[in-house]
This record gives sequence, structure tokens and C-alpha cells, in this order.
Amino acid sequence: VLADINPAMLQQGRTRLLNEGILVDYAQVNAEKLPFADNSFDVISIAFGLRNVPRKEHALQSMYQALKPGGQLMILEFSHPTWIGLEWLYKWYSFNIVPKLGQWVAQDAPSYQYLVESIQKHPSQTALIQMMQDAQFEDCRYENLTGGIVAIHRGVKY
Repeated sequence: VLADINPAMLQQGRTRLLNEGILVDYAQVNAEKLPFADNSFDVISIAFGLRNVPRKEHALQSMYQALKPGGQLMILEFSHPTWIGLEWLYKWYSFNIVPKLGQWVAQDAPSYQYLVESIQKHPSQTALIQMMQDAQFEDCRYENLTGGIVAIHRGVKY
């Protein structure tokens, strides 16, 4: 099931999948209160979306309820650099270059400013693990990509 709260993003994703010959169900939903029955899914994945959810703890609880026992949650999200020196460089680039690129490429600097601010406010890798554990996920772990700029978090419902 392809899901998003934003109807335009949902339609864009659905169109891309259909263009690849992939048929899926789709639903406009709020991640904080998924409208699916308990124990419905084997896997729930969210990519570059959790940082936009105001009450992440509610979304994690809702995803936990929707997963079947043994089901896995996978979160792909921008995170916090872990390589020495990369954090400063990344922050400088994010706040000084990314909005200008957004203005130049998409004529939309404010959206790109929001992007970098939302990344900075998103919980660290270990803080997100704690939030997942607070939502009852077990075997929680993460893997940093690109020095922690992006991370994949995983948790299991038992």
C-alpha cells in the first residue's frame, strides 16, 4: 500500500509506479493515526518522511499497531553526520548552499530552507532508536550511510 498525507505526492508516487508497470493499492493517510487494522502488514517502510511528522512518537506507535507480529519497520531518513569534521561541513553546506541551489534549480528557496531545518531538528540516530523502543519495537538498530548524513533504522514487532 502506497501511502502519503499529501495528495500530490501520493499521485506522483502512484504515477511513477504505474509507469513501471507496478500496481499497488494507495491511501491518503496521516502517519500519526494509520487507518489500517491491527496486525495488517509484514513490513512498513517510510523514506524521507518521518522527519516531517510532527508527533513522531504517535506515528511509531501507529506503525507498531499496524504491523503483524514478526513484522519489521524500516525507516530511511536524513540523520546526523558521524564522521569527524563532516558535521560542520555538512551544516555549512546545508544552510548556505542548499537553499541557493533550491532557488536556482526550482525557484523555491523556502522549501529547501525548510528541508535543511527539518533535518537539523530530526532526532539523532540513537534518539530515534530510543523512540522506537518506547513504541515497543525490539531488535532496534541503525546503519549509517554517507557518514551518517542518511541512516536506515530497523525495528521488529514481536
